[in-house]
Amino acid sequence: MYLTRLALTDFRSWAVADVSLEPGVTVFSGPNGEGKTNLVEAVGYVATLGSHRAAQDAPLVRRGAERAVLRAAVTSTDGSSILEIEVNPGRANRVRLNRAPLTRPREILGVLRTVLFAPEDLALVKGDPGERRRFLDDLLVAMAPRYAAVRGDYDRVLRQRSALLKSAGLKSGRSAQARDAIAATLDVWDAHLARTGAELLVGRERLVRALRPLVERSYTAVVGAQGPAAIAYRRSFGEAAPGGTGNTAERQNAEKSAGTRGAELGMAEAGLRDALADARTSELDRGVCLVGPHRDELELFIREMPARGYASHGESWSLALALRLASFDLLRAGREDPVLILDDVFAELDAGRRDRLAALVAGAEQVLVTAAAPADVPPVLAGARFTISGGVLTRAG
Repeated sequence: MYLTRLALTDFRSWAVADVSLEPGVTVFSGPNGEGKTNLVEAVGYVATLGSHRAAQDAPLVRRGAERAVLRAAVTSTDGSSILEIEVNPGRANRVRLNRAPLTRPREILGVLRTVLFAPEDLALVKGDPGERRRFLDDLLVAMAPRYAAVRGDYDRVLRQRSALLKSAGLKSGRSAQARDAIAATLDVWDAHLARTGAELLVGRERLVRALRPLVERSYTAVVGAQGPAAIAYRRSFGEAAPGGTGNTAERQNAEKSAGTRGAELGMAEAGLRDALADARTSELDRGVCLVGPHRDELELFIREMPARGYASHGESWSLALALRLASFDLLRAGREDPVLILDDVFAELDAGRRDRLAALVAGAEQVLVTAAAPADVPPVLAGARFTISGGVLTRAG
């Protein structure tokens, strides 16, 4: 899989940009602030409908413009595709595939797959658990686009249930009848949360099991003999146990459904229902949802110590790189390579890690690299060169 063309209108700093691309390595170099990262950010947005730098769409539209338009031509084993996204802050974005409008933007997911390395990746190790949950969910969607709907359903249920808990807290002085009505409504939302949450939870746990050996191998490859690194998934609640304090009948019903949806999924749903029942008093007191995948954690370790708080800056960077390399290996396994993007990564690494990383990724079908100084890019990553100066993109070789 590789991009053959990227065209932008009013995206970030680019009023207009149009660049033809080919397989192999392409390096974009130039002073900071010239728009190198904006180009590869656009590639990532076309692939994921999200930015690695901004949580909202508004910053993506050039100042003074009402919208931004991103167009990309992609070649894969399935043939050639043209993707177009119209970014409309405050309104629904419009998406077209091969000139045909799509009813739901997420239908475009999977047409272009990318793995992006960026300085922001340090937050995967040093940041809050939400950063690591987002990493897992984004990778799940890249592996199987249907998880975009799963994640969306869970987020919707979580918002509704959280609003109900908050409302229940505000109405704590109401009559017993009012509290009973709230409790009955919570029962319904508990069932929805357990169902949608179990699918997301099991998907994440399966993903972590697949990633674990790849992360260990990638970390060793980046740092050399130092290590080892490890990852683990920790739920916000314990495993469901016979005779737990949750609703036994509900648990048994969920377990009966395991025959058609898989034992792992049925047990996760049963465990989540039990945990919600056990936590209800605390949740009503605090007015927040305390149990579910939104509270889970991807734990990272180096030499059996938690990476967050114990790892050095260099170790943290290496572990973040290992997570991305493992993602790339997982996505390419049995399939074509995703487009690999290295956004200003080499400047953050010492010479040894720089060369080892370059050697690991040089064989990818398409690699897009940004660098302020061309000398930061190891010679093994030879290929097309573009320079950016004064807002002008020029092919140098």
